[in-house]
Amino acid sequence: MSALFQPFSLKDVTLRNRIAVPPMCQYSATDGLINDWHMANYTGMARGGAGLVIVEATAVSPEGRITPGCAGIWNDQLAEAFIPVVRSIKAHGAVAGIQIAHAGRKASANRPWEGDDHIGNDDARGWQTIGPSAIPFGAHLPKVPDAMTLDDIARVKADFVAAAKRALDVGFEWLELHFAHGYLAQSFFSEHANQRTDAYGGSFENRSRFLLETLAAVREVWPQNLPLTIRFGVIEFDGRDEQTLNESIELTRQFKAAGMDMMSVSMGFDTPTANIPWAPGFMGPIAQRVRDEAGVPVSSAWGFGEPHIAEKAVSDGQLDLVMVGKAHLANPHWTYLAARELKIDKPSWTLPAPYAHWLERY
Repeated sequence: MSALFQPFSLKDVTLRNRIAVPPMCQYSATDGLINDWHMANYTGMARGGAGLVIVEATAVSPEGRITPGCAGIWNDQLAEAFIPVVRSIKAHGAVAGIQIAHAGRKASANRPWEGDDHIGNDDARGWQTIGPSAIPFGAHLPKVPDAMTLDDIARVKADFVAAAKRALDVGFEWLELHFAHGYLAQSFFSEHANQRTDAYGGSFENRSRFLLETLAAVREVWPQNLPLTIRFGVIEFDGRDEQTLNESIELTRQFKAAGMDMMSVSMGFDTPTANIPWAPGFMGPIAQRVRDEAGVPVSSAWGFGEPHIAEKAVSDGQLDLVMVGKAHLANPHWTYLAARELKIDKPSWTLPAPYAHWLERY
């Protein structure tokens, strides 16, 4: 029996299988407002059979966008645009999730296919970035962020809370906080980005403070019966891996105590000099260590796009859910493909008749 095609329950939400579509930025919104592109994209992923579809990193404020084309949820108009997307995801049998985010010092960038670099200071499309300290990421992202004041910190936490409320109001049932990939929350935790000398910098306790306070504030407004998850970079691949991983596992325990229900285990991406050992499923053993030592359900992405690799990650106990990203872009019906490769005779879902009649007949 396939482990990948077993249902998965978290709080009051049950997924039809262990396959999730992770947040993947489309860079196709206008001033934060999503459009027909997003509707078609997410509908296709849900129709294809995934158990969970998480909408892309959605900015909690205009300054929190990665690029001018990123989705936002900082006002009611932007939030309401997600209503038909949520309805469509649910209509096709998947659970609708959303990731809320602030890009921090990596914000104000060109879209990846337009350079993936910081927008110039003389370009009206850009804006001033913020971060824990006035330290640029470097390389293609050289813009120096403004070091956040205590008022800035309070404002951004409030922005996360407001975004969570709006996400709930429009029908999302799974909320993910983006605490990874060198964006704002991750940069508070990282010594590469955070050189503060106040209560938000220096020690492990202080570098963890913004993340824990943001989680606690969101936990107050997000229902206890719905999943509240975090995507967190637990390792940097910068030569200090064991120290960082040990700290990250301890922080994961604190996330759990503060109300986090599940972690999507990822990388920090806080330094352009990281030496990442790219390989199929390479984050699996790291995720399993987080799962075992912190006692939390976990998911992960990065190289699980082959059905047998995804199946093994779940059956071996590395992951509770498998995040399949690029493979879903190549084939929104990846779950159907995986079922056929793994010889699942009667999955708990079926494709819509106009697809199933032809795909299942031949």
